[in-house]
Amino acid sequence: MSDRTRDAERPTTNAECVARAYVETWNEQAYERIPDLVSESFVHVDPDGEEFHGREGLEGFMRAVEVGFSDFHVDVTELLADAGVVMYRGVLRMTHDGEFQGVPPTGERFEIPEMATVRVVDGVVSEHRVYYDKGAVQNRLASAEA
Repeated sequence: MSDRTRDAERPTTNAECVARAYVETWNEQAYERIPDLVSESFVHVDPDGEEFHGREGLEGFMRAVEVGFSDFHVDVTELLADAGVVMYRGVLRMTHDGEFQGVPPTGERFEIPEMATVRVVDGVVSEHRVYYDKGAVQNRLASAEA
């Protein structure tokens, strides 16, 4: 994961370490790490409000993303952590090379700015909220499919 922080001298928090490990779990498609990194009551919230609950919900969503975008990768460019809240800015990089949400592969390549909030409670991720232009992605997939 490439990143830069505003202050290279600041101490790394436990929440920051957990959030970085969580992002790497996505990047490496390391589903076996989920039980150690996310709480049983975990919730992932997409920009349109769609939610995925618990460890199984997260794994199912991650697998669906992997099928549709096998090279899915989050490049974190800036990260701020305070107590149990981590916020990062990054770029989602992915190619639509498999079926995703009923849309057959289009070959479309995406580089999408993203912001996210990761909440860490008792050393595990309890919530992940992502913010990116999901409508633009859906529109590009629809126009490429036509």
